[in-house]
Amino acid sequence: MPGRESVWAYPRPAIAQPTRAHVQIVHAGVIVADTRSSARTLETSHPPSYYIPPSDISPRMLQRAGGGSFCEWKGDATYWDGVIGDRVLPRVGWSYPRPTAPFECLRDHIAFYAGPFDRCSIDGETVVPQAGGFYGGWITSRQAGPFKGGPGTMGW
Repeated sequence: MPGRESVWAYPRPAIAQPTRAHVQIVHAGVIVADTRSSARTLETSHPPSYYIPPSDISPRMLQRAGGGSFCEWKGDATYWDGVIGDRVLPRVGWSYPRPTAPFECLRDHIAFYAGPFDRCSIDGETVVPQAGGFYGGWITSRQAGPFKGGPGTMGW
């Protein structure tokens, strides 16, 4: 389909780039995040992950979660729980407080898994969460797969 990006044409190692796409997250009738100032990461075989600046996330929506992980390109990740009213959504997001130099634009921005929320969208299109329990890419009709994350794809 014309205008689609093949995730197999995305670079390796990964890159981050600013985007003016309208990124929105809604849950239980609350706008969790709404921005046109995010950054997205692109990596071979993965749908993009979108990193949202804290100023475009609802106040008091996040609380630090336990644990962390390490990305060979971005550095050490911190995880976040989502708080909506009296409900806590565990480990719905992650960030890089001290990213490596090529990923400086991600500093303190938060990326979110799409699955836990009622609706995550890019330019008005509801996204499909990347399969698997670790990766947090957002799939739209603009990406062509196959996508890493499902059964049998961890070695890709």
